Amino acid sequence: MQLRPRIIPSLTIIGTDLVKTTQFKKPRYIGDPINAVKIFNGKGVDELCVLDISATVNNQTPNFKLLEEIASEAFMPLSYGGAITTMDEVKKIISIGYEKVVFNKSFYFNEKLIRDAVTFAGSQSVVISIDVKRTILGKYKCYHSSGQIYSGLMLEEALLKAENLGAGEIIVNSIDNDGKMNGYDEELIKLLANVIQIPVVIIGGAGKLTDFKRAFDLGIHA
Repeated sequence: MQLRPRIIPSLTIIGTDLVKTTQFKKPRYIGDPINAVKIFNGKGVDELCVLDISATVNNQTPNFKLLEEIASEAFMPLSYGGAITTMDEVKKIISIGYEKVVFNKSFYFNEKLIRDAVTFAGSQSVVISIDVKRTILGKYKCYHSSGQIYSGLMLEEALLKAENLGAGEIIVNSIDNDGKMNGYDEELIKLLANVIQIPVVIIGGAGKLTDFKRAFDLGIHA
């Protein structure tokens, strides 16, 4: 079955601030995430992904107060990722109105949490986020903790692991292309389209409408 391409904006937050990074560095304040949600309400987007890029690094827990505020304003399905380490957190995120939970660091170190989340919420609600850097040989290494720490896995290994754990979707973020707005990494997209069967979301590099069309033509889902 051919899946309809989806447009899913990603809101990256630090604390209560909406920020933009370039290659996962130099976060720039760009506004209030609540206001951004209100803007996207009228844009007809398919989903909104909220990613806290500082909580894990700072050993914090999800900011549930902010997440509740976002959920109360959003008219579209929501996903959230950032410092999710327990099933209690998974259950709370789902209970306050998020359709999906997104795992990054926990994916590499806590397989039981991923499996338990799948059992509780279903595969369709469990997303694995994989941050990658391209090596000089054209391979892709996977990183966690805001792209700071090499996970020990290459991309192909991580993709298959995510699929085997029962995740229903995978987000792949190109650290090299993050924030540069000069187009997606097409070799990365081709690899993603050929390795696994579950839906893949690509982040990092879009700067114009033709970038989206090119990604969809190469086999990406969102």
